[in-house]
Amino acid sequence: MKPGGEVGARAGRAGVNVWDPLVRIFHWSLLIAFTGAWWLGEDGGLAHQALGYTVLVLIGLRLFWGVVGSHHARFSSFVPPPRRLWNYTRDVMARREARHLGHNPLGAAMIVALLVTLAAIGISGWLQTTDAFWGNESIDTLHVLLVNIALVLIGLHVAGVIYSSLRHRENLVRAMFTGRKRLE
Repeated sequence: MKPGGEVGARAGRAGVNVWDPLVRIFHWSLLIAFTGAWWLGEDGGLAHQALGYTVLVLIGLRLFWGVVGSHHARFSSFVPPPRRLWNYTRDVMARREARHLGHNPLGAAMIVALLVTLAAIGISGWLQTTDAFWGNESIDTLHVLLVNIALVLIGLHVAGVIYSSLRHRENLVRAMFTGRKRLE
């Protein structure tokens, strides 16, 4: 049947699976682990460290799933080359950007930025527990700086989700719970 026909309309209302369970569980688990570690702060002791290690394990799993996972989970399907990212950014600024079933190019860039930043936070935190870097002021400063960068990125991520949800009239937060987005 042609797009817009009965079958197309039914599929559009019902939606299509985009985010598989592992991606969704990863997303919300990462949010909880990072928020918990941030909330506990440096005085959180072993709980702070355990949450930091949880973040690193989650990132490791996501990197693995980004290579072998479902179509929309694979980095090869959504990480844009620089020119596509630039063109999409220009289109957003002109308010003519296309809707994407999976991650849009700016969302993909944000995912990469967050994964790199959160991994660097976890690694710098771990380094502070080693003999070589115990009490090292530079590593501690780097750790705090990276956390602040992550908080800014998270704010931008939330703003982007709100913008895209309003702009394309779809609830991206709900999609991250259900895994489904409208087809058309």
